[in-house]
Amino acid sequence: MPHVSEITEDGGDPILQKSFARQREMFGDLLNPAKVMAHCPPILEASARLGAALEQSNRLTASLRSLVYLRVATLNGCPF
Repeated sequence: MPHVSEITEDGGDPILQKSFARQREMFGDLLNPAKVMAHCPPILEASARLGAALEQSNRLTASLRSLVYLRVATLNGCPF
């Protein structure tokens, strides 16, 4: 049983509406961290911006970045 409840409905919050729609479009559903961070929508939004900044920094090539994502997912037992 999780210690923090997961939020899966946006409840009319514009930040959650935007974030949830984007994740459902990209992944087909909400990722677990988003469901937890939804308790504080500004933190969820800031987390998404941080992720986007890392993507856009071009510190790693796109192919290497994909390999890093795959390796981390494998280590965490993530199905992607």
